[in-house]
Amino acid sequence: MISKLEQLKQYTTVVADTGDLDAITRLKPVDATTNPSLLFKAAALPRYGQLLDDAVSGCDGDLGLACDRFAVAVGQEILKEIPGRISTEVDARLSFDTQATLRRAERLIGLYEKAGIGPERVLIKIASTWEGIRAAEQLEKAGIQTNLTLLFSFAQAAACADAGVFLISPFVGRIYDWYKKAEGRDFVGAEDPGVRSVTRIYHYYKANGYDTVVMGASFRNIGQIEQLAGCDRLTISPELLQQLADDQGPLTRMLAGKGPGESRQNLDESGFRWALNEDPMATEKLAEGIRLFARDQEKLEALLKSKA
Repeated sequence: MISKLEQLKQYTTVVADTGDLDAITRLKPVDATTNPSLLFKAAALPRYGQLLDDAVSGCDGDLGLACDRFAVAVGQEILKEIPGRISTEVDARLSFDTQATLRRAERLIGLYEKAGIGPERVLIKIASTWEGIRAAEQLEKAGIQTNLTLLFSFAQAAACADAGVFLISPFVGRIYDWYKKAEGRDFVGAEDPGVRSVTRIYHYYKANGYDTVVMGASFRNIGQIEQLAGCDRLTISPELLQQLADDQGPLTRMLAGKGPGESRQNLDESGFRWALNEDPMATEKLAEGIRLFARDQEKLEALLKSKA
């Protein structure tokens, strides 16, 4: 019997949720994703010491630019090890500013192009706020494809699909965390709220003919991954990828093609904000996620400042 990881790769594009090159080389995903938290962890690895020094060189104290240069440098190294694409995230502190998000996304793409890497190998990660979704809509029209992250609600998913974004990253584990704490009990299998959320989005997209890719993210255990086998893509930490690689048991495909989906929704700004407001889990986790990414961005800036 082949490993669960190899079985999963037959149904789903597997993406590594890490900046750790050693893990990427060992586990051989198709794509990889990074975020400010992962980049801050990567910055502590000795192999990235020179990239940190290079990132601050010539930035004249512009720490935002230094962070973008480091993110792109890490992305370059990862792209040497994978056949697919790297997701690189816009500063979370710009999550409520459409124009600033556009400018930062264009700068990231420009840095990649300067390094000889075309936009076809990059996805720009943006938080799934109303402002972020509007920025993504404009980027997609300009030929820059996006990965809408920090996605916790059906309303966010519906708005992203209507905006024509390339890919969304619903956060399975963080949804699970919220309900586990709120209800004081654990969830397993198909009853897991994070699993249910991604399954609903997947069926909605397929039933309504949306091309937007569904990529489940933020997993807490391999049981959640197993329940979403067959999802378009899954981005998985090295630790859970290794558990799947070590497990020789059978893996059943759970999601496949068009299924029972709801009718198409078209949310305007007020409808989107109201639907998000009515979902306390999504409201709290979106705000929390932006804050956490912003703090790690600030930590990375402080580290780069110390190198200047």
